[in-house]
Amino acid sequence: MSFTEYLAVRLAIALGIGLLIGVERERRKGTGPTRAPAGIRTFALVSLLGGISLAVGSELLLAATALGVAGLSIVAYRLKSRHDPGFTTAIALTTALLLGALAVRQPSLAAGLGVAVAVLLAARTRLHRFVQDVLTEQELQDALLFAAAALVILPLTPDHPIGPLSVLNLRTLWKLVVTVMSISALGYIAMRALGPRFGLPLTGLASGFISSAATIGSMGARAAKEPKLRRAAAAGAVLSTVSTILQMAVILVVTDRSTFSEMKLPLLLSGAAAVLYGGLFMIKTADRKVDAAENTGRAFNLITALIFAVTVSSILVASAAVNQWLGSAGLAVAAGLAGFADTHAAAISVASLVATQKITAFDAGLPILIGMTTNTITKIVVAVTTGGAGFAFQVIPGLLLVIFAAWAGLAVRMF
Repeated sequence: MSFTEYLAVRLAIALGIGLLIGVERERRKGTGPTRAPAGIRTFALVSLLGGISLAVGSELLLAATALGVAGLSIVAYRLKSRHDPGFTTAIALTTALLLGALAVRQPSLAAGLGVAVAVLLAARTRLHRFVQDVLTEQELQDALLFAAAALVILPLTPDHPIGPLSVLNLRTLWKLVVTVMSISALGYIAMRALGPRFGLPLTGLASGFISSAATIGSMGARAAKEPKLRRAAAAGAVLSTVSTILQMAVILVVTDRSTFSEMKLPLLLSGAAAVLYGGLFMIKTADRKVDAAENTGRAFNLITALIFAVTVSSILVASAAVNQWLGSAGLAVAAGLAGFADTHAAAISVASLVATQKITAFDAGLPILIGMTTNTITKIVVAVTTGGAGFAFQVIPGLLLVIFAAWAGLAVRMF
């Protein structure tokens, strides 16, 4: 391709970006004396102008062009009705200019951003309605808190081993905090989106991202209160373990990919067992509905996420010390004890030891599954104490099937 053809393609992309954004602005332009000053032709020409400015000149010419477009936007703003200042159109016009210039150097990125800008502008009504009528004040605060944790704090945390036995990595630990927050938020969104009309099974699946043991306790309490919903509650309880397994997979990928590779088959088999067992109950109760929506609480709890990180750190140091003194058998004991409280904390601790080359990925499978097994014991106790014998009789076989499938997967990997 010659340079002329090369440049023509990029200028065509710049023109297309302007047309795409301009189509949306034309629909918002209105009619009569109060109509907006910029429509499809203006945006197309401005975007093309940005590309030409960078192609025939330099960044200096582009800056001068941008100042000129900004000046014209200010004049148009002053002449326009004060009831509609049109800040969005003015900013979009400048954005189109810069995207047109970007298309000359990085056309794929410019095209993608152009589509994103057009979608953002077209979704104005939906976004306004969502922010004003759907999003609560607490949810907004949670979103800002999550953004600060992921975009501000995470990049600033050091990425090297520190602390006792050099097994702690602040970057990895904070990634876990962000991961726990994001998974909890996804579970919260799923619960709000699904509502009670899809029944207890899907609600259990969604809330399992927050806590499978807590979900089993909630389902058990519902089954004890309304025995006619016992089967649906059992489906939700068992399906919550699917969320636990998915969460385990995500956390292992974040912590150490080699450990995840070793655990793929056990996680896949246990997840399939949970889906089949819970799905069986779900099919039998598909026509039943939850009477009323339950309070989903907050999207996430930062204190809980921090406690989780502290727990992981403590278990990590203790596991490293026990592993140093007693070898892999000591690590298995530590993981088993930790699993009674949280199977993910035990798995993260073991995977972190692999990441710091304290143990091999092959040796990580046994302690991780021991932690999952002791956590299953916790879930069984919760099922019996909250839902009674009838609920436990339906849930326990599913929990045992899930953990047996995981052990079968590990046996295949080892032998």
